[in-house]
Amino acid sequence: MSFSRILIANRGEIACRIIRTAQDLGYGTVAVFSDADADAPHVQLADVAVRIGPAPAAESYLSIEALLAAARKTGADAVHPGYGFLSENADFAQACLDAGLVFIGPPPAAMRAMGDKAQAKRRMLAAGVPCAPGYLGDAQDDGTLTAEAARLGFPLLVKAVAGGGGRGIRRVDALPELAAALDAARREAHNAFGDGTLMLERLIERGRHIEVQVFADAHGHAVHLGERDCTAQRRRQKVIEEAPSPVVSAALREAMGRDAVAAALAVDYCGAGTVEFLLDADGCHYFLEMNTRLQVEHPVTELVTGLDLVAWQLRVAAGEPLPLAQADIRHSGHAIEVRLYAEDPYAGFTPQTGTVLHWRPPQPLPAGVRLDSGIAQGSTVSPWYDPLLAKVIAHGRDRDEAIRRLRAVLARMPLLGLRHNGGFLRALLDHPAFREARMHTALLDQWLIDGEPLLLRPVPDDVAWCVAAAALVRRHGSSWRASSVAAFDLSLRCGEQTQSLRVHSLATDELHLTLSGKLHALRGVCLDEHAINYEIDSVKRRADMAWDGFELHIGMAAGSFVFSEVSPFPQADAALDLNLARAPVAGRVSRVQVAVGDTVAAGQPMVCVEAMKMDMWLTAGAAGRVRALHTALGEQVVLAAVLVELDLDVSREP
Repeated sequence: MSFSRILIANRGEIACRIIRTAQDLGYGTVAVFSDADADAPHVQLADVAVRIGPAPAAESYLSIEALLAAARKTGADAVHPGYGFLSENADFAQACLDAGLVFIGPPPAAMRAMGDKAQAKRRMLAAGVPCAPGYLGDAQDDGTLTAEAARLGFPLLVKAVAGGGGRGIRRVDALPELAAALDAARREAHNAFGDGTLMLERLIERGRHIEVQVFADAHGHAVHLGERDCTAQRRRQKVIEEAPSPVVSAALREAMGRDAVAAALAVDYCGAGTVEFLLDADGCHYFLEMNTRLQVEHPVTELVTGLDLVAWQLRVAAGEPLPLAQADIRHSGHAIEVRLYAEDPYAGFTPQTGTVLHWRPPQPLPAGVRLDSGIAQGSTVSPWYDPLLAKVIAHGRDRDEAIRRLRAVLARMPLLGLRHNGGFLRALLDHPAFREARMHTALLDQWLIDGEPLLLRPVPDDVAWCVAAAALVRRHGSSWRASSVAAFDLSLRCGEQTQSLRVHSLATDELHLTLSGKLHALRGVCLDEHAINYEIDSVKRRADMAWDGFELHIGMAAGSFVFSEVSPFPQADAALDLNLARAPVAGRVSRVQVAVGDTVAAGQPMVCVEAMKMDMWLTAGAAGRVRALHTALGEQVVLAAVLVELDLDVSREP
């Protein structure tokens, strides 16, 4: 099973991470890319790179034929799937083996055994691994599922038996909700995984999500590397992960590790895998599923064990035994990982696209900090793939030190150019529910419903407004206003806010501004390519900044903000035209629920656009009749594209 050149069948930060370890161990590396990723960092990092198709994943990263052709073209003799895409696709693993390639992952049979969640739970029950009560039967008609749901009781989860990543899962709190949940989960699972088969599972409320990293080799050995706590999540998408769990005792750790190893051995597993458990309020753990691949959050395990899990994968794939026995695995300190996503946490975590105008993490990174990134300054974040931009991980002697290091480095690596969740992550790390380990898997979703203050968009303070004004004035110099003007008014906009400032002085070293009746003096104002330096109240400070046309992006301690000068000439805002219903995000049209001539009520869902693993509904802004429909099922649309035209019926409005 020896190999010398590895094709990484993935993209982004995980492709970069695998390439680095492979190169460190002396392997040749082959990257693959779609048209959307031609200039991506993983393409530049690998020894060679091969174009495998256009931007849609189905025509590139999910094309088994294209990936195998890339391996043949470059002489690759092994394939590492990373995570996501085809990483848990048994047909892909088998196709690699049939083509004479080493697949750096578990055997296809083990993937199939764990890929079907219902079958996996049957195997776990047979192996003595505890599972939550549920329905795992083959009968899939609504009548059977309804009867089984009534038997189990509510609340419960409707879950797809295939796939992962939180897709094809719906919570049901009462019987009248079941039919819609079955339809939605079945449709989403079919679209995402090509399999709409469902199972039912009793919902364990206020549970914690604990997973155990396991490793097995081809010689019958299996070990676990401890647990990770992934409880901080929304819509079953993980936000923060840490190792070890702050709520798991030594006895529970031993029991969960034992069950995780038993789960792996039950399916003749080989390679890296993660056994996921749900921990209830009484401290009982229940098997959820097994991810037959490397996990996004594997770095926290690496930091507390000092091991390179990708290196272990390569050794096991080459036929070597596990490097360590269970008794030889040691853990030290605490590690926490946050996922930096292109999403707006203050608008329902909606996916974002755009260009990275500024991204310069500190070099070298502070002690105990690791950055796994798949972007660079100038990168374009498209709607085609998962919105994960980077992972920031910190290790400390204890949990408090890890949190402190993580918060500090997040403040020192602002990303400008598109909205992201960086500020939200810093605030969440400080929240008492996280600090005191009181999180549960549904808490962030509950915060969205309850209007938790943490989810209110940060607003710029007076200093931020003044710094933005100073940057704008200094950038344009004396030509911006007539030299004879001693003072002038400047009106700026940031989001929904507008502020008027009085600029009193354009002296070389000092700038006086009045905002809300208070005078602010900024001294030593100096702009370089990506920052503004200034002194205020005898304190010298620096803010990162980037220009995008006439918009100024600024990163400060309070957050990242976008400022622009308000035009003195009013302009019509086409985005507010209720006759035109525009795409809420760039992506693929997954549902169309109206036709020309239909009448609609205000707020009625009309078109669903799928982007970055989220469904975004376009609703009618007012009551009316559909005049024109400018899209169709399966079509790719750009942000703000007009999808539906309405003739408004104002008489139907209250």
